[in-house]
Amino acid sequence: MTRLLKILILFVCVQMSAQQGGMWIPSLLEGMNEKEMKSLGMKMTAKDIYDVNNSSLKDAVPQFNGGCTAEVISPKGLLLTNHHCGFDAIQNHSTVEHDYLQDGFWAYNMQDELPNPDMVVMFIVRIEDVTTKVLEGTQALTSEADKQKKIQENITSLSNSLPKESWQENKIRTFYEGNQYMLFVTETYKDIRLVGAPPSSIGKFGSDTDNWVWPRHTGDFSLFRIYADKNNKPAAYSKDNVPYTPKHFLPISLDGIKEDDFTLVFGYPGRTTEYLPAVAVEQIVNELNPAKIEVRDAALKVEDGFMRKDQSIKIQYASKYAGIANYWKKWIGETQGLKKSNAVALKKKDEAEFTKRVEKAAKKAEYGNLLTEFETNYKEIAPYGLARDYFQEIALRNTELTSVAFRMYQLEQVYTTKGEQAFNARKQNMIDQLVDFYKDFNKTVDEKVFEQLIAIYSKKYPAQFLPASLKNVNATALASEVYSQTKLTSLDGLKSLLNGDAKTVITNLNNDKAFKVTKEMAESYFNSVAPKYDEINLKISALQRTYVKAQLELFKDKRLFPDANSTLRVTYGKVKGYDPKDATIYTPVTYLDGVMEKYVPGDYEFDVPQKLIDLYNEKDYGQYGENGKMPVCFIGTNHTTGGNSGSPAIDAKGNLIGLNFDRVWEGTMSDIHYDPSICRNIMVDARYVLFIIDKFANAQNLMGELKLVHPKRK
Repeated sequence: MTRLLKILILFVCVQMSAQQGGMWIPSLLEGMNEKEMKSLGMKMTAKDIYDVNNSSLKDAVPQFNGGCTAEVISPKGLLLTNHHCGFDAIQNHSTVEHDYLQDGFWAYNMQDELPNPDMVVMFIVRIEDVTTKVLEGTQALTSEADKQKKIQENITSLSNSLPKESWQENKIRTFYEGNQYMLFVTETYKDIRLVGAPPSSIGKFGSDTDNWVWPRHTGDFSLFRIYADKNNKPAAYSKDNVPYTPKHFLPISLDGIKEDDFTLVFGYPGRTTEYLPAVAVEQIVNELNPAKIEVRDAALKVEDGFMRKDQSIKIQYASKYAGIANYWKKWIGETQGLKKSNAVALKKKDEAEFTKRVEKAAKKAEYGNLLTEFETNYKEIAPYGLARDYFQEIALRNTELTSVAFRMYQLEQVYTTKGEQAFNARKQNMIDQLVDFYKDFNKTVDEKVFEQLIAIYSKKYPAQFLPASLKNVNATALASEVYSQTKLTSLDGLKSLLNGDAKTVITNLNNDKAFKVTKEMAESYFNSVAPKYDEINLKISALQRTYVKAQLELFKDKRLFPDANSTLRVTYGKVKGYDPKDATIYTPVTYLDGVMEKYVPGDYEFDVPQKLIDLYNEKDYGQYGENGKMPVCFIGTNHTTGGNSGSPAIDAKGNLIGLNFDRVWEGTMSDIHYDPSICRNIMVDARYVLFIIDKFANAQNLMGELKLVHPKRK
């Protein structure tokens, strides 16, 4: 082989390795990350992405309402995010008479924009490494609990003392399982108004059937606006507030995308666990995921049956159903993907290499027992972890009545531990918080959910922890008894239970059937499961921190990115199709033709608005079409997860080309194991967003705010 050929092969390998996943801290991109991005075609610099002293991309990408991402797309604070990220707000403004979920909503002037109490967006001002300060005083501590206590004390002290403006916050987050700590100085805006949303037949087209799959044809977007005080600073809602003036907003490219184009996704990925040992992944695949899938499958079947028959129930449960279904389907795909990609076997292979490097570096005393200790602790935690997931999925997340009853149980604990004054303050807050809950609560639906889930709890909850009264239950009889004898199925009933002094309230609660059942479940969990789970999990966390430290030390030839933790990250790659299975090839772009191919008149998931049909038939795509077709979605190799919903997909020059909203079914295991051959993120094409705003909604007021560009013509 010639020297030139070797150099060319090396160059190709460098280019390809840049696409192998990673969620990178934007303040640390200079160096290898910047070189990789440029090898993929990026024309920007690292400072164009993150700069403290000058406006940069980070100033246009806030976290949206704590769980999604958004991007500023106009000089008047117009925000673009996913339809499913704005879904709760759209639902809360909807009634049977004005069903914005079904019909869509468009504010044709700012006076019509709808305020959303408690909705916030958060911008990052700057990021700093504070590892040394956070770990100060921990080196001599031998107890893991003492170490964690000292770290939390340091974080609290630093958060209060490090410099910031009065309207800003200091937030310190851990990276590499506690081997690094970063400070994020943030600004949170609290007056966010709904501006526009397509009907669910566009914004949620394909609904749960198409969720997590490709090809996709969903216009998953909604529009909000940030308002600020007259000084452009964060302020609570006021009619005197004015549209926010951003430090930076994203121009939108009209030139579209093609395969192998550079893509950068900027956002707030929620949680990944890329560095788990094989034994942990095995437990997820064989025990924990199947348990959670079974619970949610049962709840979804009940809710779906009611929603298909009753429009008012459909409105009540639309957001809740989507929330349950989202991770139900994700866990199914994740489990299948982990099996198909042989993730456990690959982890074991990596662990064999880890053992070799430990021996070669003469580090057996420090790292030699890690894998054995993982095996011991994961075996010990298994029944406790399973019980924990069943309790959380059944009592807290998917049965609404028990979730309310559990809050009453927490109220009782406040009285027991903190006295009557704290009890009364918590009681009133709880009543206020539950007003919206009861608006969307349906006793009939929830009784059937409870019936299905309590049967699973009775049969599948680890027997050694199961309350005696819930062994071998008649689920139908128990459900009828609970829902007919509790007062917690209505707001008035709740208020009557909570009326009186603390002792009276506690007595009343303990005579309520729903409270008694939930209390038995809770006390079984907190007495028999949680303490031991927390004890073992603390050991596992300490092992994981050491394991990641060892990998950083011993695998210097591999660049390891920190797991996602809801902080601002950059992931880069290319527009790329993939081959999910034998004889199946997926191209990277879908078109409006595919919407019409899936169209089922009047269907819950695949109906299409008449106006969209008319625009399609007339091929009236304006400047947004491409060769007589209307692009809808595309996929890329960007490494994303929950929290990246609503993230901007940005081209080589810093323009918006799409809106991230999902991952492909075969690649949902990327939270645990990223496989570049099948892991793809799914994005709405920015041109489809513009087409819907312009041609479908005729929202010319919004189009006038946007900066549309042709970067490929320069």
